Amino acid sequence: MTSVTATPIRRIAHLDMDAFYASVELLRYPQLKGLPVVIGGGRRKVDEVLRDVPDGGTLADIPVRAFPLLRDYVGRGVITTATYPARQFGVGSAMGLMKAAKLCPQAIILPVDFDEYRRYSRRFKQVITEIAPVMEDRGVDEVYIDFTHVAGGQREGGRVLARLIQKSIFEATGLTCSIGVAPNKLIAKMASEFNKPNGISVVFESDLESRIWPLPCRKVNGIGPKADEKLQRHQIRTIGELATRDRDWLIANFGRATGAWMHEVAWGRDDRPVVTESEPVSMSRETTFDRDLHAVRDRAELGAIFTHLCEKVAEDLQRKGYVGKTIGIKLRYDDFKIATRDQTIDHFTADAKAIRQIGGQCLKRVPLDRPLRLLGVRVGALVRAGEAEAPNPVRPSPGARRQLESADATARTASLF
Repeated sequence: MTSVTATPIRRIAHLDMDAFYASVELLRYPQLKGLPVVIGGGRRKVDEVLRDVPDGGTLADIPVRAFPLLRDYVGRGVITTATYPARQFGVGSAMGLMKAAKLCPQAIILPVDFDEYRRYSRRFKQVITEIAPVMEDRGVDEVYIDFTHVAGGQREGGRVLARLIQKSIFEATGLTCSIGVAPNKLIAKMASEFNKPNGISVVFESDLESRIWPLPCRKVNGIGPKADEKLQRHQIRTIGELATRDRDWLIANFGRATGAWMHEVAWGRDDRPVVTESEPVSMSRETTFDRDLHAVRDRAELGAIFTHLCEKVAEDLQRKGYVGKTIGIKLRYDDFKIATRDQTIDHFTADAKAIRQIGGQCLKRVPLDRPLRLLGVRVGALVRAGEAEAPNPVRPSPGARRQLESADATARTASLF
């Protein structure tokens, strides 16, 4: 007799580190565990609290009373992340620190230390790939993993393998994570939020109606506030209610691509593969000002900041070996409204001067009559610097030089900042 080997059921995991930045800080300062802590306001240079390290002691010996409190913070920074005790007060990522201080004045504030976070990020991802090599990097604190053909990946729907990965990450780093396992990326990402922190959630195809349909539409990665608002105007609040709408109705009301996509995700369909290597779409730099700046009153200061951002983006591109041809800017006004503009040129570049010149042209297309809170610069449509599509990645072609020279001349006669 010929034995038939059954095709394994597709099992995809989404792993999300628990309050990642804050958790890394708690490894450094274990005396802060259980306390409300927020991370944000700038990059770490020299910690103020280091002066309070007892003779012969370590960072863990610094008394809690020596740490700065959120109520004393003055500035325009935003929260990068917060510990779970702080989140209970309504404090969360991307919230202004001054607003957070009103909600949780007793919280301890620590500066951002991206170098340390990247170090831990590399470590936990190395642990994962040693166990399950098909992993898609989705940022500093989250990944997708294909469990389908990995030993233990089918046991209990993937729970056994998820438990092994959780345990291995904790042993290697001291950090916890939450994992959702499902038939695809779409549902796995939602599932990873079901049982935070340090939880595992397994969802099967048969669970769609009972576990996915009751969720708000905003739980779908890709349905943002504006789309959700429009859905609610049509009395569609949950994923299940979205699934009851006809595909043609969704296309008529949301457009061909978005409507068809909404119909698919409402029914839990997603065939995207786990991609082990992916190229960045864009690189950007932005900064939130300590005080509001105006394009006229603070032109010199804004000009210096804008030039610095362009130089840093150019450095990032050159260091990582990329060039791009779409250059854009981002502004956040004092009323928190955001404006973006971009321009695509006819050559690829990683040159700071070129980015500054084209970015300046983008600035001419946005209103600059209100004070600004934030300024950002972005370079998109990236390719590898040595690829055939970009044979001359930094030096512009004659036509591009004329374009840049025209932009430079305009900037000299009518510079915004």
